[in-house]
Amino acid sequence: MSQPATNVITMPDPSDKKSTESPAGDHRSTHRTSPVPALKPEAQPGSATSPEPSTEVFAVFGVEPEIQAYAMAKYSRSALSMKESLKEISSQKAEKFLNTFYFQYGHRSIADLAHIALAIERLSILAAIELVDEQRWDGQERSTRYQDFRKSGYYTPDFGGDDEARKLYRDTVDFLFTEYDALSAHMTDYLISITPKPADMKQDAYERTLKARAFDITRYLLPLATNTSLGEIVNARTLENQVAHLLSHTHKEVRGLGESLKKAATGAAYNVNADSLRALVEEIRAVKPELGARAEQELLHEVRVAPTLVKYADPNPYEMETRKELRQAARELMAEEPLAPSKAIVDLLDDEPLEVEIATTLLYEHCHHSYRQIRQALQVAGERRRREIIDLGLRHRGKHDEMLRGFRAGQQFRFDILMDTGGFRDMHRHRRCIQVMQAFTTAHGYEMLLDMEDAGVRGRFDTAMRRVQTAVQTLSALGAGKNSEAEENSQYAIPLAFRKRALFKMDFAEAVYISELRTTPAGHVSYRNVAYAMYEAVARKYPALAKYFRVHDVTAPVDLLQR
Repeated sequence: MSQPATNVITMPDPSDKKSTESPAGDHRSTHRTSPVPALKPEAQPGSATSPEPSTEVFAVFGVEPEIQAYAMAKYSRSALSMKESLKEISSQKAEKFLNTFYFQYGHRSIADLAHIALAIERLSILAAIELVDEQRWDGQERSTRYQDFRKSGYYTPDFGGDDEARKLYRDTVDFLFTEYDALSAHMTDYLISITPKPADMKQDAYERTLKARAFDITRYLLPLATNTSLGEIVNARTLENQVAHLLSHTHKEVRGLGESLKKAATGAAYNVNADSLRALVEEIRAVKPELGARAEQELLHEVRVAPTLVKYADPNPYEMETRKELRQAARELMAEEPLAPSKAIVDLLDDEPLEVEIATTLLYEHCHHSYRQIRQALQVAGERRRREIIDLGLRHRGKHDEMLRGFRAGQQFRFDILMDTGGFRDMHRHRRCIQVMQAFTTAHGYEMLLDMEDAGVRGRFDTAMRRVQTAVQTLSALGAGKNSEAEENSQYAIPLAFRKRALFKMDFAEAVYISELRTTPAGHVSYRNVAYAMYEAVARKYPALAKYFRVHDVTAPVDLLQR
């Protein structure tokens, strides 16, 4: 049954021949002084006299990441083939090579060749958002649509000896999970009551689909403290930068996560085949002990995925010192400016001088005001103050430090977006754009899907949000003067319903991609509305380009059974 769209309130086998040996029929000369052979009739494609292809392509499996990086890096420094390099390399040689070229000579691109798979389990949603805030990151996180988070548990920050704050925090988070549990069941029953099951759809698929829709609605109640899990596949350079960033973070949990990632990369890795290989070794040992010992050494040796490339990842003084100074600058500049009510969830910003964009973006991350408010305040403060802000962003930059994300400027399309945190998590996955996040807060209010009202639970939801908002403010105030991270600790109790600001910068192709992908009917209504608003903003400013967007009308009826 169709329902109105939910609105939001507010090749060949590889050869073993060496690279210096030319295969029979190879048409490429390996020596300039080679005699020119007599001309032969041109072979026809597919005929028996066609030469063997000289290009060899093969996949490589079973090589430790750092050794693979060394082998690939040797292409620029050696005439050896990949197979020859891998046979010749040992872990000790790889470590020596990397210490020389990576750390001493600064050839950082070598680490791009070592890819590492990591699993991070039982971290808070808040920490997960910070972990994946990396443009070169690839991974997957637990879905709030397809998984029930009732039994996932939650993270409790360190309140020290403040028992009053700890009790209020736990009572608040427990209350949110109780409401999530009750309203998930209620919304599932409600959706079943208004959505007839198609005759050709199995009962379990029908119930599973509607339950997923219910989780989409009630995910707004999940606090940022909720435990989640994710897997990531990154190259070693990205991991090194990621670890350094996490170790420099304002939240204790996130700093601990940086330490854990570093240990996982430099310590022993989990071997999925360990049990079966150990059984095989024991069988071999029973037949021939000497061969069993050799098999154990070859098959069960400890593997460390990045013992060299990540070992020097430490907290980044540039990031920490600059954050402190920019926060102070933002407080001083915006002290007398109240948060202006937002007229739209998406604001496509005007063109402006590059200096203005950089200075505004540097401060944007450190307050809760809109981009336009900050830019206006900087214009009033004058050109000298603007240049002081840019100087603050670079004053502590070290020899090997990348510039802060605020300096990634000059994109044609820049959207200041205010949306619920749950929807932001989905939009956050777009890696081709530059994203600058503001901190989590309750200052912008919350979203509620109209399904809650249709199901008769709007009052209950509103009451829950008001209670939590008061608790978050109280937690922050209770810790003032007692705990340097009181405000950070209070953020864990904020539900995904509450709005946050983020700046998205991109080119035209990415604006089209996000608008098209995120308006599909199977998507969550929150980001569907944001993506459609992005399209509308571009269409108003560049009407000739509007026809190139293949967006879906978010006001059209949605089939709740479509996934």
